Amino acid sequence: MSDRIQLLSPRLANQIAAGEVVERPASVIKELLENSLDAGATRLEVEIDNGGIKRIKVRDNGGGIDKDDLPLALARHATSKIHALEDLEAVATLGFRGEALASISSVARLTLTSSRDDSGQGWQVAVSGRDMQAALAPAAHPRGTTVDVRDLFFNTPARRKFLRTEKTEFNRVDETIKRLALSRFDVSISLRHNGKGVHNLRAGLGRVEMERRVAQVCGPAFMQNALHIDVERSGLRLWGWVAEPAFSRSQADLQFFYVNGRAIRDKVVSHAVRRAFADVLYHGRHPAFVLYLELDPAAVDVNVHPTKHEVRFRDSRLVHDFLFGSLHRALADVRPGQREEREQVPEETVSGIRAGEFAGQQKMSLSTRPSPVDLQQQMQNYAALHQPYQSESSVAEATPPVAPARPAPALQVSESDTTEAPPLGYALAQLHGIYILAQNEQGLIVVDMHAAHERIVYEQMKAAYAAGGIQAQPLLVPVSLAVSQREADCYEERSEVFTALGFALQRAGPETLLVRQVPAMLHGAEVEQLVRDVLADLLAQGGSSRIGERINEILATMACHGSVRANRKLTVPEMNALLRDMERTERSGQCNHGRPTWTQVKLADMDKWFLRGQ
Repeated sequence: MSDRIQLLSPRLANQIAAGEVVERPASVIKELLENSLDAGATRLEVEIDNGGIKRIKVRDNGGGIDKDDLPLALARHATSKIHALEDLEAVATLGFRGEALASISSVARLTLTSSRDDSGQGWQVAVSGRDMQAALAPAAHPRGTTVDVRDLFFNTPARRKFLRTEKTEFNRVDETIKRLALSRFDVSISLRHNGKGVHNLRAGLGRVEMERRVAQVCGPAFMQNALHIDVERSGLRLWGWVAEPAFSRSQADLQFFYVNGRAIRDKVVSHAVRRAFADVLYHGRHPAFVLYLELDPAAVDVNVHPTKHEVRFRDSRLVHDFLFGSLHRALADVRPGQREEREQVPEETVSGIRAGEFAGQQKMSLSTRPSPVDLQQQMQNYAALHQPYQSESSVAEATPPVAPARPAPALQVSESDTTEAPPLGYALAQLHGIYILAQNEQGLIVVDMHAAHERIVYEQMKAAYAAGGIQAQPLLVPVSLAVSQREADCYEERSEVFTALGFALQRAGPETLLVRQVPAMLHGAEVEQLVRDVLADLLAQGGSSRIGERINEILATMACHGSVRANRKLTVPEMNALLRDMERTERSGQCNHGRPTWTQVKLADMDKWFLRGQ
């Protein structure tokens, strides 16, 4: 190693910078398309060969670049988007570093052609040599800019050998195009690979056009199961589409989140989404969503990562709580019947009973909503929550465990009865003591009665617990915790958090805390670990949800044991009462463990089974 300090050559400096922003063909396309969007383009055309390794061509109809500015466009740290520090504190453009074109041209053969008007006369610039001198020449070109990148990493073989196969690199490019297509519905985008058309996404700002593009990118099944949300509060707006929990994924491959039009991956956002889905998502599954957060550009710092994939919010707690609250409420408001409305299924004539055929049937409440006063007693004896059901012993004496339910009584309903059938229809029978079979206007409803009742009881217990507040229980022998001085200081600064959660702590020394009181629901739990986890959350995130989550876990377990079990024979009125409770209960589409509680089999699908109408 030389002990002398010397200036790096412009090409070597740009190649080092290229290591941050030019990782593979997909990252080149991302930088070029972002520049096009910043230039006001409404049409983007991308052509690639050999997965983008051999050639990348991006053409737009944006504002173009002046002849005198073309050489500067390929210079490092040259940009038209930032002029002063104040601009950097409220960035409203996708690109602003002024390194992309210079970095790309240092590791590939790049030609930039642009025109500012519709005369057809443009200018072309390319760089060559060790000092990357720009060569300017006239060229025919319509209004806009074309960037032609050939032989990526031709002069850096060490980087080139890290590229994957053509198929893998193309898949990365395809993902980049899709991610960007969802960020700007007003821009048409086309992609060609090896001369063959892959995507041709048309622009449109209407709700129908936007949902068509989302379906093209995420698949029609996503849109059929998606909820549209649009919430605005405290200077923040969240809108977009989030799939129902039943449409969960084994991988986090359908998660698109944008902040002011920029695709990002952020820990605050990820945590808020996970919390919103915590009660309704099956273990190991991932939610699917396309969401857009809009806020003041000064409230978010996008200059924290070279690739601009990460951001930093000025008030991360406000953003987290807004995202969690909005998604949590949207998922809670889902009721049976909304799925059919989204699919816009036309009304069909259903053979069998008509809507309202059981309208005069006795309505029976499955459970009584507990009041805060008796909540503790009900938690100790939660079997009382399903009083309308027969006891298991009486059922065992009266009928075999798997005996089918009694058929519904035949009721005479006049032809003029136009009572609208409820979303989950009316019960017909029980199947193997596990499933309830019901008929609605679309066809057959199959309900897992234990899972459905488990969700109903759980939501009732949560509501009653929230209404009654957190009951605290003093400890006969205080628990001593050895903590760091930083953690002890954190407790003293945020002691109100522990008080609100039912804990009573006391600082007994520079690095010692005494736990004197715990929530009654958590008596016997690992209090020491729970307090440490809460302190860790407070230090890292400024808040904690661990105690609430732990209480919900206990309530969920109690609701599971307190719900109607399999092989319990129900009468038709009881089955109908369960269906009506499901229609009123939040998150009734999933049980406490995230499993679905009901499914719809449409009449048209059953007709296909038996080749009816063919």
